[in-house]
Amino acid sequence: MSYNIALNFEDGVTRFITCNDGETVLDAAYRNQINLPMDCSDGVCGTCKGSCHQGDFELGDEYIDEALTDEEVADGKILTCQMIPVSDCVVEIPAASTLCKTGTAEIGGTLAEVNLISPTAIELKVTADQDIAFLPGQYVNIGVPGTEEVRAYSFSSLPGSRELSFLIRNVPGGLMSSWLVGQAKTGDRLSLTGPLGVFYLRPLALPVLMLAGGTGLAPFLAMLEELRVKGCDQPVHLLYGVTNDDDLVGVEALQQFAADIDNFTFKTVVANPDSAHPHKGYVTNHMEDAPIGHGEVDVYLCGPPPMVDAVLGYFRDQGISPASFHYEKFSPSVTGVGEQVA
Repeated sequence: MSYNIALNFEDGVTRFITCNDGETVLDAAYRNQINLPMDCSDGVCGTCKGSCHQGDFELGDEYIDEALTDEEVADGKILTCQMIPVSDCVVEIPAASTLCKTGTAEIGGTLAEVNLISPTAIELKVTADQDIAFLPGQYVNIGVPGTEEVRAYSFSSLPGSRELSFLIRNVPGGLMSSWLVGQAKTGDRLSLTGPLGVFYLRPLALPVLMLAGGTGLAPFLAMLEELRVKGCDQPVHLLYGVTNDDDLVGVEALQQFAADIDNFTFKTVVANPDSAHPHKGYVTNHMEDAPIGHGEVDVYLCGPPPMVDAVLGYFRDQGISPASFHYEKFSPSVTGVGEQVA
């Protein structure tokens, strides 16, 4: 038996490795030519300390208190030289990937479809050369064919498949947008580098509020794909805001998620006051169904900078401090600029 371990480095790079039954994370990483920090490998120095809040594992008792205290264990800290996974896990490594002699994985893919699904949104489908593991919510850099430039886009598809999808803002004159709309054709080759980012779905221990703006819906579609497979035992509510009626995309997919996933609800909001949409304004004007309570909620937010700033201001003005707050800003030319507040 083996387990998939996501090593999340502090520079946002994620590398997936396979850990064999009874094997430590440190040994598995070295077997995969990833040099995680370590000095002793015997649970004495504490150099290989990291964190694991997702997945099950054993630590045993072959380490000393100076290397890892009981308080640190209770807080989710681990020693990779002592950690033996008994399920798939996400391990946070407090070091840059480059210092561990690793980095982002480069994967080739073939363009399968380009769909202009609204005046402002493009759906890109890519068939990768191999299955791609990522954490739902993460992004990948895609090279713009014919240039040295890359653009970062969040996955909107289920992790672990080679059939990938992305929801991309159609930027007039944008380098990738122009290529997709004017030149791309089925069978074109694409290069992908990743996965990347600290914006990803954590285990559901509390109610969840998801806030999406425009094509910032993409990472939430990947998260919902994951919840459809794994199940959902906490209330999850999505508020999806756009500027104009034509900007609303993916609504049929959200309706299907609501039918398939227990405890999932959503509401769409249009900012244009001339819209005929029943919910006008901004997402902060429609928080009545949000499972906020007294702050016992995990919040995920992805959208353009003005939206992110407005939501952060809303929670500050309301005096609400969520149990965790994960957010990602994007601009028309660059996505995947993530920040996390916990």
